Amino acid sequence: MRANYLFTSESVSEGHPDKVSDQISDAIVDLFLSKDPEARIACETLTTTQLVMLAGEIRCKGVYEDGAWAPGAQEEIEATVRRTVKEIGYEQDGFHWKTFRFENNLHGQSAHIAQGVDASGNKDEGAGDQGIMFGYATDETPDLMPATLYYSHKILERMAADRHSGAAPFLEPDTKSQVTLRYEGSLPVAATAVVVSTQHAAGYDTGDKEAELHAYVRKVVADIIPPVLLRDTIYHINPTGSFEIGGPDGDAGLTGRKIIVDTYGGAAPHGGGAFSGKDPTKVDRSAAYITRYLAKNIVAAGLATRCTIQLAYAIGVSKPLSLYVDTHETGTVGDNLIEAAIMNIEKLGGLTPRGIRTHLGLNKPIYRKTAAYGHFGRKPEGDFFPWERTDLVEDLKAALA
Repeated sequence: MRANYLFTSESVSEGHPDKVSDQISDAIVDLFLSKDPEARIACETLTTTQLVMLAGEIRCKGVYEDGAWAPGAQEEIEATVRRTVKEIGYEQDGFHWKTFRFENNLHGQSAHIAQGVDASGNKDEGAGDQGIMFGYATDETPDLMPATLYYSHKILERMAADRHSGAAPFLEPDTKSQVTLRYEGSLPVAATAVVVSTQHAAGYDTGDKEAELHAYVRKVVADIIPPVLLRDTIYHINPTGSFEIGGPDGDAGLTGRKIIVDTYGGAAPHGGGAFSGKDPTKVDRSAAYITRYLAKNIVAAGLATRCTIQLAYAIGVSKPLSLYVDTHETGTVGDNLIEAAIMNIEKLGGLTPRGIRTHLGLNKPIYRKTAAYGHFGRKPEGDFFPWERTDLVEDLKAALA
């Protein structure tokens, strides 16, 4: 690993068109799981000027059975979609929660997919798809996340909170951030550049109002990034100029197009599968959560300062094809020993899809909150973000003793 380098991560706000799509898709996941914890959902969302379109495959008792919608189900879906957009804050001529055109193209899950995933007879429940999933943790921040992504998320979270509270009434929902840090060894020592592009009210691109917006952004950055890192930092605030037209009116949004923002900001590999819109039988989602959980607990246990984990699955097969641990030469024990320890921890259920969902409690309506500002590095609260708990530390230590 290089001793000195620059590294950059980006984040996008809840009002970014792709994130609007992610939040709608996960609001649908939560709706169906609240009706049927065993529901199967693969919901994709398209957003553009005054249009929201859903597409995908579902199976949900009491909502969609035998090829037909239950009475009132479609109306409840539309109400959920409109409420999600309203909560984000879109009341613009080009995208308004009350007046956009809505299309629901969800339909029944393929019987050929269901037969591979469902448990039957002596066959355990299989993975909902094939693929590889990665988890990562690093001791750069208190949340064991890469610092570049951590700060990028936090800047936008603060701006969104100020927009919702009215503390910054000139802000509109669509915002992006980017933080570049200079590393010496494994430690960030300076923020060399910060980029923030925010949709704004009319007039905040010139004169005193533009100066007010720029001063506000700099204040937010100063509150989020430690002062010791803000030395000779270059700021790019709305570098293209005016940013009044934004959100789905400015650029179409699709579910699953911000997978690096959702995970580790490019600091770790990604298997390619998105999370939002998928129920937890889909290992794209559930196995990515368990690998983060494992990596975080390994670092929290002091077994390494940095850890990457890979899992691989075949559709319809319950047992993982492989488990790979890499502590990047920071481990206190061999990576192969950690791999063996993980597979010997009984409560993890052999890392089967059922074992993952049972241990983390994933068959619950907990996903809308994940769909903006990252799925990882969040605070575990009640049923939410269980993969961020560090309750496996003692089990790992015992298994390695």
